[in-house]
Amino acid sequence: MQGTEYKTKEQILKRANEAIGIPLKDIDKTGRLKKGKGAIGTVIEESWFGYSPNSEAEPDFPEAKVELKVTPYTRDRDGKIRAKERLVCNIINYMEEYDKTFETSSFWHKCETMLLMSYEHIKDVSKGEFKIDKAVLFSFPEKDLVIIENDWKTIMDKVRKGEAHLISEGDTMYLAACTKGANASSVRPQPCSDIPAKQRAYSLKASYMTQILNQYIFGSDTNEHIISDWRQLSTRSFEDVITEKLRPYFGKTQEQLKKQFSLEECKAKNLNEILLAKMLGIRGKIYKTDEFQKACIIPKTIRVQKTGKIKESMSFPTFKFIELSKETEWEGSELYNYVAPTKFLFIIFQENDNGKYVFDRVKFWNIPNEDLDELRRVWERTVNTIRNEVKFEVTPNGVKNNLPKQTDSPVAHVRPHSRLSAYKFSDGTIIGDIGKYALPLPDGQWMTKQCFWLNNTYIEEQIKE
Repeated sequence: MQGTEYKTKEQILKRANEAIGIPLKDIDKTGRLKKGKGAIGTVIEESWFGYSPNSEAEPDFPEAKVELKVTPYTRDRDGKIRAKERLVCNIINYMEEYDKTFETSSFWHKCETMLLMSYEHIKDVSKGEFKIDKAVLFSFPEKDLVIIENDWKTIMDKVRKGEAHLISEGDTMYLAACTKGANASSVRPQPCSDIPAKQRAYSLKASYMTQILNQYIFGSDTNEHIISDWRQLSTRSFEDVITEKLRPYFGKTQEQLKKQFSLEECKAKNLNEILLAKMLGIRGKIYKTDEFQKACIIPKTIRVQKTGKIKESMSFPTFKFIELSKETEWEGSELYNYVAPTKFLFIIFQENDNGKYVFDRVKFWNIPNEDLDELRRVWERTVNTIRNEVKFEVTPNGVKNNLPKQTDSPVAHVRPHSRLSAYKFSDGTIIGDIGKYALPLPDGQWMTKQCFWLNNTYIEEQIKE
């Protein structure tokens, strides 16, 4: 690869800092901002650092061994910084990568040191008005690197088993293999199977990038750690370490655990998560720990009846009908970006012969690739129904609609999270408090807030030992 005029890390960082505060429209010399996705990164590469964008295996600044990454973030209503998207690193060549070590991998060769330049993405503001606000040379902290190396090994283990077509973003903690291509037909050969595999790229999860932005770029938001000595992760997986920490509590009822941790009077709805934090020695909330935040791990309590059946399905966040109707790509959808990279921690309570629920075990789980395809079909039907027309039928038992039901898919369905409902029909009829319990549809009607659910029967199959 042709070098640039910036040969050292010091020169690169100095030049990067000079871009801070300048509107991108004043940096762009080639009209790149009018292009689509990735335009901002290209502007910085081409117009600020003066080299042509490329997809070569070498870092962008080969002499200094530094890779340039421009990363956007957003702010919540409370001002909290969140990465807008995952950070895509480089395409995975399955045929070349599978027989390498982590130290000789294309990911490590390219991204051992990165120049991270951040900007705030503000809704309804043109890209030309955005400004670079921070620039740092970033190397992975040792405590993160041991998990990232394990993630790389997890990805490569599937490739070596001839299972590159089964890779999913949720397989790993921080470093993921995200799909990368124009459409679903973008595939590559794999070395140990004749089955074509989706083209994928190494990427750092949006959840990981959120913590990098907060901790290492903006210097705030230090979270509590579950694992104090990260060195033990060099020989054992994070999942195994957590399971071993919890094993002494298996077989105890909720009442016994409450007594052990002096929580007899606790009536909180998330009691089991509070108990889990106590078992792991965490003072705060389990999902706010450093590891859970970076890896996008979500704890979910599951109660298994004596029959082996699960009464409750598993809900995802409420969606907005109008915003959902505007989604055009599955892999850019809110549902995909919630489910695909997420690793769930199932906290499993089993009903015993006395009718009491016993803390039986935990299971780390992410949705398999083939089931993600079925979830996509449920999403597509939901989007199309909302776009075209949600049809209502008022019955003695409530208002029915034509969104996907549990009987329509073995994996997922759509329904309200709350028992309280509200509607506004096309004839002007209003049922319930639409301002509190409903959201508008594209056609002007209002409907009870809805969310996607994983079927209880599907979860039953996933947790079977």
